[in-house]
Order: sequence, then C-alpha cells, then structure tokens
Amino acid sequence: MFSTFFDEVFYKPLYNILILFYDVAWHDFGIAIILTTILLKVVLIPLTNKQIESQKKLQEIQPKIKALQTKYKDDKEKQTREVMNFYKENKVNPFGGCLPLIIQMFFFFAIYRIIFNTSGNGFMVNGADMYSFMTYPESINHLFLNFLDLTAPNVFLAVLTAAAQYFQLKMMIKSQPKQAESVAGEPDIASIMNKQMVIIMPAMILLFGIKLAAALILYWLVSTLFMIGQQQYILNTQKTGGK
Repeated sequence: MFSTFFDEVFYKPLYNILILFYDVAWHDFGIAIILTTILLKVVLIPLTNKQIESQKKLQEIQPKIKALQTKYKDDKEKQTREVMNFYKENKVNPFGGCLPLIIQMFFFFAIYRIIFNTSGNGFMVNGADMYSFMTYPESINHLFLNFLDLTAPNVFLAVLTAAAQYFQLKMMIKSQPKQAESVAGEPDIASIMNKQMVIIMPAMILLFGIKLAAALILYWLVSTLFMIGQQQYILNTQKTGGK
C-alpha cells in the first residue's frame, strides 16, 4: 500500500514533470532536474517557511526551556508537563520543522528511483509511468550540457554541494540569538549539537556525494542554493519588520 502511495503521490508526478521539462529544455537532463527542483521548492515554500520560522522560535525560547528543565530536574514527569505547556502557551511545535524535511526526502528517493530505473532501462522513457495526456521522447540523453554524465559520481559537484550545505547551516546558526548558547552558566546542548552539525552534515554529503549519481547531487545542490536564498529573504524580512 505504501509503495502504491509513494508511486502515485511522489514518483509518477515527479517523473512526468521531469520528462516534460526534458522535452522542452533542449533535451538536457541536467536542466530538467534544475527546473524540476526549483518548481518543487516553490511549491514547498509555505512548508519550508514554517520550518525556518519554527527553528528560529525554538532557539529564541531555548533559555526558558533550559530554565524549566533545571527547575524541575528532580521531577521528570512535571518537567515534561511544564515544558510541553510552555510550548503550547507560546504556540511552538518542537516537531514543526520535521514535515518539510520528510517530504523533501520522499522527493529525493523519488529522484533516486527515476535515475536508477531510467539508467537500468537503457535511458528509454517508461511509457507505463507517463500520464495518458503527456507526449514524451522515446529516450533520454543523460549528459548535462553535453559533457557531464549525470548517472556517474562527480567529485566537483559533491564538493560544491557540501560547501553550499556548510554555508546554509552557518547562516542558520549565525541567525540564532546569542543568549541561547548558555543558561545559568551551563552550556546549551542544542547549541553544541548545532555547531557539530555544521561539520557533520556537509561531511556526510561529501562522503555520499562522491559515490552517488551526479543527478542526485545536482538536485541536492539546487535545493540547498534555493534554501539559502529563501532563508536569507526570511531573515531580511524579519529584520525590517516585514511580513
């Protein structure tokens, strides 16, 4: 049942959009991936905006959360209750940033399956996955700009994507309020984990990126660059008091 849901909601729509962009974008698979990624990010703007705002709110209230945890450290049940009440009173969902990430991972897996299935099918378009009203080419040229093989790993793209991810995470950490770093002289665990993530996440992307198909890394790179621009726009809007 989940496989059917995944195919109908993520795989087939993405496959058809990708082939459509490929057909109208000079039969360049790389450009098709870029256009598809941008379209997805635009559609997901409301969700990712909530994710960014949720992360910022969580950082802003972190000192008070830490204070509650310290105050009720000897009564874990009451500590949990007080923390959850505080979240509710401040209209903050601690898991609010998870949904956009999960949805983006579904699309990432869909892209992975498309690349895998297409290459395994001799780069022929699978008519069974195309909607009946769609017209499409019989085969796909898997080269980006006529020289970069998107089905093979590419170290340059992997390094570029890791660097973009590092910059995006640094931007997010820099935007967080400084008072969240410590409470009552104690180091804040969330702050420490965030700083470690700035190194760990790009390192993981680089590690996997040098082994995965360049098409997947191109998708991740464009997604990250879009996220950087979106995050910067939100931060600038908040600074100027805009909505």
